[in-house]
Amino acid sequence: MNLLEPILADAAEIVSIRRDLHAHPELCFNEHRTADVVAKALTDWGIPIHRGLGKTGVVGIVKSGQSDRAVGLRADMDALPMTEHNGFAHASKYLGRMHACGHDGHTAMLLAAAKHLARHRNFDGTVYLVFQPAEEGGGGAREMIRDGLFEKFPMQAIFGAHNWPGLPVGQVGVGAGGVMASSNEFEVTIRGKGSHAAMPHLGVDPVPVAAQLIMAWQTIVTRNRRPIDPGVISVTMVEAGEALNVVPDSARLRGTVRTFSFETLDLIERRMREVAEHTCAAFDARCEFQFTRNYPPTLNHKAETEFVREVLADVVGPQGVVPIEPSMGAEDFSFFLQAVPGCYFHIGNGDGAHRAGGHGMGPCMLHNPSYDFNDDLIPLGATAWVRIAERWLATPRG
Repeated sequence: MNLLEPILADAAEIVSIRRDLHAHPELCFNEHRTADVVAKALTDWGIPIHRGLGKTGVVGIVKSGQSDRAVGLRADMDALPMTEHNGFAHASKYLGRMHACGHDGHTAMLLAAAKHLARHRNFDGTVYLVFQPAEEGGGGAREMIRDGLFEKFPMQAIFGAHNWPGLPVGQVGVGAGGVMASSNEFEVTIRGKGSHAAMPHLGVDPVPVAAQLIMAWQTIVTRNRRPIDPGVISVTMVEAGEALNVVPDSARLRGTVRTFSFETLDLIERRMREVAEHTCAAFDARCEFQFTRNYPPTLNHKAETEFVREVLADVVGPQGVVPIEPSMGAEDFSFFLQAVPGCYFHIGNGDGAHRAGGHGMGPCMLHNPSYDFNDDLIPLGATAWVRIAERWLATPRG
């Protein structure tokens, strides 16, 4: 790998910051301490900052030369509401809060790149360092946009990355088009009529209606959706009843829908509503249907993706750049990509062998209580950010 020597020399300092962030995780829109750590580091390195976009977001501004061209690099900062099972020294100090997705590492990689960019300024233009809050369900990217991110800091492109367990260290996953799915949620309340369980004919039982709906919705995926268009309907919560001998008045179904296209999403939402309403009517029950669209699909732009592939091939070697495997998980970097061109890629986090004593017994997967970011990625990710920024600003574009 072609890693930048100054970044390698600073690795221990950045690892220390990363582990401090891991030990002090903060949830969406409450990343006050994290934002303070980021702001102090940037200020110490002579980088002007802007705070408050998306409540706790931080934007660093590194300028060089006279060009009015600009590029954005993004890292997310928030943690997850879950309890860590690791016992090493930098494990979370807070019960119910954990950096189980590696946002501490993403922040550290961008900080390492920021220090190098500020020190060397081997580019002509502006690099905006976007430290974003609330990726985990809060839509922090959307909130930063609403607060004027792209008006205050106009940029021609923006790039983002995520560590990816299971992908070997030294490999990066890159692909155009859909790389992460849309995230949507539904809630359906079936209103029946309660009765004694021994005399169900005197009521309207919502439980078999719920069972019918769970099965019927799957035919939307298998019989209404085009087979080549990915789509998932998952009922993840079923709530009904309080006593064994009582037919309940109502039942509630909740879950998630994932797609890579808005057309498929429109189809699934429409058909779910129709099936729910007509099925309830067939059983003489009433239906309350709610469908909420949270994150749109993350759709990489073709030209920017090819650009990233070329840059990363110089960093990790052509053999280290592999096709990205699209995930039905969601990512609010999608909001940025709706506003400006860009690319979102994966950086291999390895198989978990990097974890020292004190880690939990589970796999080192994202959103797992035994997860830990691989610090070996910091020089690689930081070098990638520097090379992407330098090359983008050095390449004339129409």
